Amino acid sequence: MISLRNLEKSVETGPTRTWLLRQITAEIREGEFVSIMGPSGAGKSTLLSILGMLDGVWSGEYRFFDHDVHKMKQRDRVELNKKYIGFVFQQYHLIDDLTVYENLDIPLSYRDVKKSERAAIVAESLDRFQIVAKKDLYPRQLSGGQQQLVGVARAVIAKPKLILADEPTGNLHSSQGREIMQLFKQLNAAGTTIIQVTHSEENASFGNRVINLKDGWIEA
Repeated sequence: MISLRNLEKSVETGPTRTWLLRQITAEIREGEFVSIMGPSGAGKSTLLSILGMLDGVWSGEYRFFDHDVHKMKQRDRVELNKKYIGFVFQQYHLIDDLTVYENLDIPLSYRDVKKSERAAIVAESLDRFQIVAKKDLYPRQLSGGQQQLVGVARAVIAKPKLILADEPTGNLHSSQGREIMQLFKQLNAAGTTIIQVTHSEENASFGNRVINLKDGWIEA
């Protein structure tokens, strides 16, 4: 599903260059549940952002299914993201001027799901995540944990082939966090590929493989 070859990312800080990722070479097969772990500043979120095609400034090779992402224009990468990927952001990234209901409807509209069908799917998702009472509220009216739940619901609602999750349970109570991880486990068992960034050994235990990063490098 994903093949990376010598992927690198750096930023210029004054007269010097700071490397965020160095010579990342990895394969992720369809149906895997992979955890990316490492200390703060290791490059975990940077790598996830590149995998999600949200960051287009890097070097190396990235193949996603039969697409050479490194050769694609940014607008084509965006379309690939919309078609295949659900992303759980650490800082939620909900659309501020849309209600919870409308935020959940957006990924379905990207995939050309009929409006009549979208209403039923959104209703089911609101019930599944126990946020029916929040459907007409805006993100600013929600707590951090509630925004996180909406973010997870939005990522999974269109049944993407790949879920990318950046600390998906970081703002949730422990019981809610376990429920989210169990949901990911169920989705993975049904064939969804999941890549999560986490500091939690417990969360990592739900997956089948760990990639450890340190100072931008994959540790052996």
